[in-house]
Amino acid sequence: MTPPTLRTWAKRGHTPVIKVRGRSQRRYSIAALTCYKRGERSRLIYRPKRHTDHKQGGRRSFTWTEYRDLLIAAHQQLDGPIVLIWDNLNVHKDHRMRAFIDATDWITVYYLPPYAPDLNPVEGIWSLLRRSSQANTAFTDPEHLIRALRHGLRQIQYRSDIIDGCLTETRLKLTTPHLQAQ
Repeated sequence: MTPPTLRTWAKRGHTPVIKVRGRSQRRYSIAALTCYKRGERSRLIYRPKRHTDHKQGGRRSFTWTEYRDLLIAAHQQLDGPIVLIWDNLNVHKDHRMRAFIDATDWITVYYLPPYAPDLNPVEGIWSLLRRSSQANTAFTDPEHLIRALRHGLRQIQYRSDIIDGCLTETRLKLTTPHLQAQ
């Protein structure tokens, strides 16, 4: 991963050049859910994954079963139904994932319009992560990168105000139906 640059300098009239050693042959993915519930602190639930066989034609991203397991873990942790607002990633629309969602009574899914990262609060998390724990860092090895990512995610995870800010940035509103008195 080419390290993101937060600040740099060069002599006037010269373009700054940042040299990075080599390219790693390893690949990491992170799946995350930002969780919001009126009256409770916002949460970030995430799972990192190292793809060890992507050079031999193996998968380079999360499988539908790994997303399913993340949703099950979120359901257990949140102890309630989940209204899932998803982007149009192909794995999110996989027929097996759709069958799993249809078979559960605790997940309701809405899809964002095609290519609408500005409506996805998780994109704000990735932006914060790149500007904080990854900025101006040349990672010495893949384990150094994953440690920094986990540390950065943990710092965000304990700051519900930051997670709330990612929702505010999308301009989406939390709305809940008013319950009728019976």
